[in-house]
Amino acid sequence: MMRRSFRLLLLAAIAASVAALTAHGQTAASTATEEAGLAALRERISVAPVLRGDFAQEKHIEGFRNPLRSSGHFLIARERGVLWQTLAPFPSEVVLTRDQILSRRGDGAARVEVDARQQPALGTINAVMFALLGGDVDALASRFQLRATVPPNGDWKLELVPRAGAIAQVFEHIELEGDRQVRRVEMRERSGDRTLLTFSNLREEPARLGNEEANRFE
Repeated sequence: MMRRSFRLLLLAAIAASVAALTAHGQTAASTATEEAGLAALRERISVAPVLRGDFAQEKHIEGFRNPLRSSGHFLIARERGVLWQTLAPFPSEVVLTRDQILSRRGDGAARVEVDARQQPALGTINAVMFALLGGDVDALASRFQLRATVPPNGDWKLELVPRAGAIAQVFEHIELEGDRQVRRVEMRERSGDRTLLTFSNLREEPARLGNEEANRFE
């Protein structure tokens, strides 16, 4: 279950925080071409303290013909974390904060999935998530190679290739596409599995969490 939550939260965090990671003056680019691509991406994409939206996910498992599909809502609050609410095929909720990954069943019952304070290796996962959310490129540069393709007109693409560590053990690469916001994420795993996420109905307002939303992170 931890690995499943890790995948979901990584996708949500990356998808909603590419704006933050490209909004800083320093980048992880190693060549002038990569630097130019990330600079162009900064001009395209929006930075928001809170982002809400809907998602649709297809999980293609190696050796199986039909993908597993799920859908629901997500919320990214850069100061609080990630809220990932699956509605179909079964209701559930996963919450990432700085200290833990929390899962809730459809009936509202909650349990701590991972306590980063007690498991330092898993704390590294949380550190990566919050680096993505906070745009800490120095932290990201040690874990990802970033390559952006930004044509003068049309959607941009950004590829994240893990360098080493826990992420590299699971993922081969992650590709994002979008316009002002991230609209599509494709994640390829070393096992041969592939996950496709599409985002819709993205909203930056209201820019602050409501009381009910804030309580979901408690």
